[in-house]
Amino acid sequence: MVKTQEITVKTKGNCEVVDITKQVGGAVARSEIRDGAVTVFNIGSTAGITTTEYEPGLANYDIKAAFEKIAPENARYEHEETWHDDNGHAHVRASLLGPSLSVPIVAGRLTLGTWQQIILVDFDTRPRTRTIICQIIGD
Repeated sequence: MVKTQEITVKTKGNCEVVDITKQVGGAVARSEIRDGAVTVFNIGSTAGITTTEYEPGLANYDIKAAFEKIAPENARYEHEETWHDDNGHAHVRASLLGPSLSVPIVAGRLTLGTWQQIILVDFDTRPRTRTIICQIIGD
């Protein structure tokens, strides 16, 4: 069986980290699938999805600092030359993080560790409304 649900998240951009674990868990619960997997997919090319321990040090500082080292906001990006915008770094960062994550479902629940949450990281330069697809597959 396959069930698909959307989650909508309002973000501030600028490497904001949003914990979406409860929303994904809710989608899994509504699906009534007991054993299988959920794919969590961000629609768009300037945000990504992963897991981490969602705590203030990581969410508010460390993740942004790490991506600033990898793809600095003020570097020159050909994307910006092509489109005359300011978010080349957001596209690079999102490409590196990736748009999706797959999490096993066992007995109707996400199999996450105690300190592991599902996060959306919005790298864009302005607030956005993000649409996330949860596709749940299983029995």
